[in-house]
Amino acid sequence: MKYNNPVVKGFYPDPSVCKVEDTYYLVCSSFQYFPGVPIFESKDLINWKQIGHCLTRKSQVQLENINSSGGVFAPTIRYNNGRFYMTTTNNTTNQNFFVWTEDIYGEWSEPMYVDQGGIDPSLYFEEDKTYFMSTMGDDKGVNGIYQCEIEIESGRRLTESKVIWQGSGGRYLESPHLYKINGSYYLMVAEGGTEYGHMVTYARSNSPYGPFEPYANNPVLTNRNLGGYEIQGVGHGDLIQDNSGNWWMLHLGFRQIDKWAMFHHLGREVFLTEVTFDEDGWFTAGHNGTTLNTVDTDRISDQVIQKEKKFYTFENTEWDKDWCYLRHPNSDNYILKEDSVKLKGTEVTLDKTASPTFIGIRQMDFNAVISCDVSVTDGEAGITLYMDENHHYDLAIRKANSGFEVIERLNIGDVKSIENIIALENSKASLVIDANNNYYSFYIKAEDKEILLGTAQTRYLSTEVACGFTGVIIGLYAYGESYTSYSQFTNFKCEYK
Repeated sequence: MKYNNPVVKGFYPDPSVCKVEDTYYLVCSSFQYFPGVPIFESKDLINWKQIGHCLTRKSQVQLENINSSGGVFAPTIRYNNGRFYMTTTNNTTNQNFFVWTEDIYGEWSEPMYVDQGGIDPSLYFEEDKTYFMSTMGDDKGVNGIYQCEIEIESGRRLTESKVIWQGSGGRYLESPHLYKINGSYYLMVAEGGTEYGHMVTYARSNSPYGPFEPYANNPVLTNRNLGGYEIQGVGHGDLIQDNSGNWWMLHLGFRQIDKWAMFHHLGREVFLTEVTFDEDGWFTAGHNGTTLNTVDTDRISDQVIQKEKKFYTFENTEWDKDWCYLRHPNSDNYILKEDSVKLKGTEVTLDKTASPTFIGIRQMDFNAVISCDVSVTDGEAGITLYMDENHHYDLAIRKANSGFEVIERLNIGDVKSIENIIALENSKASLVIDANNNYYSFYIKAEDKEILLGTAQTRYLSTEVACGFTGVIIGLYAYGESYTSYSQFTNFKCEYK
């Protein structure tokens, strides 16, 4: 069958995967968004359904006043003796921790902290031992994968942390995962930075402590030399074996907005690539070591159909799975219903690192039409295309001295500009954003008229401009310094073309 990459679209970076019986489970980074660490499941590695989050309680993760791209970094999910374990880093508080559950559809435990620094922690279980590894650098900036043994019941470190490999020479060594396959230990990492030089490398040993012999043809997977190709930034992978004995890698990558335009704003996404072992026990990945956007494979039955959701509404999404908040929300400011949402604004704007009244869903593809009917009494409410507190485009209705008005606001770094203002005869209007690879166009529909307020380039919401590790979130928000009433949002639609 043929499948298209990415297999999970939108801002779902740093994938990690495990398999229990015939079901695959995948987790991704969430940074400053809450709930934290989304969880997906699949029966075929192609079609993924979000089933929840690992971090659903304020007590599990500290997100107060965390900058964008801070917070929850790359997670790892593993299964051992009837329990799922997810380990991750709160990069803002510099803490590595893990949580566990026996019910993947239920709540996860309170965090257990591990006394080892660095980022991108990972677990490896063997017999009665639990190995914990992370990546960190010394005072001279020398990177290394550090490993210790821990007590899994408490997170207590049992051994000294030791460097087991320093990579193949690429910068920003990260994403360590350890596997035992056919009697050998494989340590797979990412190098080159999670940008255009990103790559997957690995090494092999007879012991979990090494010494590790690097693969002679590292990197085993990268798109760094594919100029003029949509998929870039390939790296940060995790290996999984399917029920037929085939090996695969789920990894991140991103889609740039045009063949020769090196900007991406949808975030880092999840890609699936074939892995093949040779008779000497070394493996290769992808098409000549690269990830393609369309893969023709005989490893998956032709009866498997890749399904893609193109239409999102309040009614066909779930508030606790598909939507997210900025940091820990004040639940008093949200009234969530099956077909609408009411938001009460506060003095916290989208430009702050506190938690504004905001609920969002990831932008999944370039070409889309986003619309929502918005009604306000006072203050301001609308739709934001949110990359971070300094980079977002807002289309909103607000109370004015003589009534109400619609505004188009562009926030690009230190430049914050209201580009257009249109007076309204009442307090309700339909807000519409038409998106393509290169531009967002902002419209208002009111009194049977459709008016274009303006356009803005997508590149100014890209990682290359904004920096950071996130992607655009389509947010519904409300703001008002003396806000006492709720703004209402109905008829939300996001349709991908």
